[in-house]
Amino acid sequence: MAASAVYDGAMTTVLIIGAGDMGERVADGLAAGGRGRRLLVAGRSSARHDIAATVASARDCLVEAVRLDASRQDEVAELLTATRPDLVVHCASLRSPWAMSGRPDPAARAVAAAGLGLRLPYQLPLVLSVMRAVREAGYTGPVANLSFPDVTGPILARLGLAPTVGLGNAAMMQLRVRAALRAAHPDRPAPLIRVLGHHAHVFDVMQARQPADPEQRCRVYLGEEGRRGDSLAYQAPPLAPGPRYNVVTAAAVIPVLEALLPGAGPLRHSTAAPAGLPGGYPVRIVDGSVALDLPPGLTEADAIAFNERMAGGDGVDHIDDAGTVHLTAAGHRAVAGIAPDLAHPIAIDELAERAALLDSVLA
Repeated sequence: MAASAVYDGAMTTVLIIGAGDMGERVADGLAAGGRGRRLLVAGRSSARHDIAATVASARDCLVEAVRLDASRQDEVAELLTATRPDLVVHCASLRSPWAMSGRPDPAARAVAAAGLGLRLPYQLPLVLSVMRAVREAGYTGPVANLSFPDVTGPILARLGLAPTVGLGNAAMMQLRVRAALRAAHPDRPAPLIRVLGHHAHVFDVMQARQPADPEQRCRVYLGEEGRRGDSLAYQAPPLAPGPRYNVVTAAAVIPVLEALLPGAGPLRHSTAAPAGLPGGYPVRIVDGSVALDLPPGLTEADAIAFNERMAGGDGVDHIDDAGTVHLTAAGHRAVAGIAPDLAHPIAIDELAERAALLDSVLA
């Protein structure tokens, strides 16, 4: 069930934090929704001006560049207070997950082998600052987070700072299932597709590389009755890892963002970290409210437990009550030869020091 925003003459404002590739794709995708939208592209780099100029030229939409240092909680709170957006989309990180793409050196290989959890000090600080600013400013609108939401979401939830919903990952898997169904049966309408899966599944799904162990695969449920079709997630044409994944990510997240806007119709979709839950889930979005849309026979407790287990594929063993992330034994082994301290538990109040350690190792 697709969502569509309705233009009733009122201006809808969306604040997009992060002026990188995904920020531009999100801005362009939302601008394609038509007039009556005001998009604020906020970031530190001058790229925000190029993004705003490009999207404003290509689409029938008002787009403005705003200077913002997302690490400054006070700046974010002031911007929220001044603009009162209808939706906040967080796309920023200290270093892109693709920053090490193609690097053959031992340090980069070791850090990559440990899983993305090891790089939380790059992914968590800015969204943590933004969510603290949301609380400070008393902002009550929806916040959608694209920065490693399957893991940053549950960390933020421990602090009472969970975004409304995360973006990507499970939604990307849903698109891959839809592509596989379309190729197999081009004359049939797609059934309802619901995906339960973690970011740790994404690379295998995108490369059409099905794990031999069925328990390690994402779960696919078809139709209202929830017929299992897990293998469909691994049947679309393979796509090698790289920034091209951002094209699929953008296509996966725009329906969720559209559904969160005022006047949107309801949406049934799969996406990451609703209310800060670990991993991704089928959801139903109605009037900006996000609720789980689990198939018959799947309990919320079982769905959460599955995604918590799957987080090990990202090097995350568990997240304790304080929001400290404990990494897996495999992650410890991966970096033991370059910097064993990288695999120590990652505490909220040590993020800056841990990011500096990562910088020194990857320099």
